[in-house]
Amino acid sequence: MFGYLTTDFPNLYVKDTVLYKSAYCGLCKSIGRICGTKGRFLLNYDLTFLSVFTHNVVGCDFEIKKQRCILHFIVKRPIAVPDGLSQRIAALNVILAYYKLTDNVLDEGNGRLKRSFFKQAYKKAKKVEPTLDAIVKSRYDELMGYERQNSDSIDAVADPFGAMMKDIVRELVADKFTENIGELSYNIGKWIYLIDALDDFDKDKKNGAFNVFVNSYNNFDDKRAFVDAKKQDLQFIFGGILSIIYENAVKIAYNFNHDLTDNILLKGVFEQTKNIMECKKCKNSIKY
Repeated sequence: MFGYLTTDFPNLYVKDTVLYKSAYCGLCKSIGRICGTKGRFLLNYDLTFLSVFTHNVVGCDFEIKKQRCILHFIVKRPIAVPDGLSQRIAALNVILAYYKLTDNVLDEGNGRLKRSFFKQAYKKAKKVEPTLDAIVKSRYDELMGYERQNSDSIDAVADPFGAMMKDIVRELVADKFTENIGELSYNIGKWIYLIDALDDFDKDKKNGAFNVFVNSYNNFDDKRAFVDAKKQDLQFIFGGILSIIYENAVKIAYNFNHDLTDNILLKGVFEQTKNIMECKKCKNSIKY
């Protein structure tokens, strides 16, 4: 995953800012506990959202305590205490990041040293979560198949990432999984994949790396020209995905207050899409 699922900060309540930061720091601690210190460098916002979302769906509340951490060792700060679910998501964070790094190596021919740096963290994550690893591997194999074909089908190429997100959430929430959660998860996955492809249009065009938008609209030399000329196409593609996310997000049966989740799903994803379509780089994205 790529770090695009962030909050719409200007519209975030103070209480939810504290919760979000606590969940983020708690996930970092969980990664350190499961995969070692190196794995912490792979932490991203998408998995923080997933932690907040799944905790709420299954009814597992965060226990927040003031603690010191590796970056803030003088003054204690609110941190979500690692629990069974957050530790599963911590392992998943490292697994997803490692497969993304592997995809970069195969796609761009570089990054082997970076991937090797995280290999031990990945092995630890795979050992504790073999089922999640199998899900990610299977869907990345599908995605790489489309990349080898140099496919220009936007729906087909985005499908494995959407299906992977759906499979992951089904595994994490177990008997709490519903049709609405499945549709929401699938379209979040598609959105993440496609918004990253749009964001990286110029870089991938320059490097000759696989990018489904570059393949589908190969007569454009840069992202600005592409977006200006094909704005209606992009609004249709992302508008359809975002409308499904919205429709299903408001139907989820949460166990606790869901202002934070609503902020991300009903505002954050729309703001991120707007920024990237306006060619504003995603400054807060943590990308591998």
